[in-house]
Amino acid sequence: MSTAKIRLYVEHPLGEGQTVPLDRDQAHYLFGVMRQGTGDAVLLFNGHDGEWHATVAEAGKRKGLLNVERQTRPQQDPPDLWLLFAPIKKARTDFIVEKAAEMGAARILPVQTDFTNSERIRQDRLQAHAVEAAEQCGGTYVPEVTDLQKLDRLLADWPEGRQLMFCDEALAGPSEAARKEGQAAPWAILIGPEGGFSDAERARLNALPFAHPTALGPRILRADTAAVAAMTVWQQRFGDWT
Repeated sequence: MSTAKIRLYVEHPLGEGQTVPLDRDQAHYLFGVMRQGTGDAVLLFNGHDGEWHATVAEAGKRKGLLNVERQTRPQQDPPDLWLLFAPIKKARTDFIVEKAAEMGAARILPVQTDFTNSERIRQDRLQAHAVEAAEQCGGTYVPEVTDLQKLDRLLADWPEGRQLMFCDEALAGPSEAARKEGQAAPWAILIGPEGGFSDAERARLNALPFAHPTALGPRILRADTAAVAAMTVWQQRFGDWT
């Protein structure tokens, strides 16, 4: 039996005996780029059925077919954690999405703040980065990447019971990461833009009962670094790393 070297996300039900058709891009990747062929093994996941071992039944330039044989890992969903961040330069925005998917975000929400430089994003491209990150890190879940939305509108329609870890660069210095009494609730993390939060945004966030202003150490971090640091702090305290 061949050993699977490739993991692939598919939008298809997975179970013993299922056949999974490949689209043109997937066929090109498996057979053109990775040089796989009939009989080779692939690991598949779809975000809700766990991970499955499959073999190539048909290999073509524009399509293919996989036979699903057995489950190799049960479904493992991440904690109920959202990451809200203001888009920055293209490569660094890609980095934030990739690392958020790897580190266990359940949902990724780009937000437009007063000082956000980007007025639009390519949601489909960012979602593809989340898929690639899940394929590479061994995860069985792919977080949804939403389209860009205004922070003030999101806060106005904030879901009841969800706590917010508000990472405020103005608080740089020793600080508690978040209040312990909120650990049983769903959470979100908010990372600001390169220019930081405006005074009006900071005042509004500080007045919200579900927002927990948080410092990420004694230095002001770049936005992409702050996203990784904040998720690390949250995962170690409240998430599935403990």
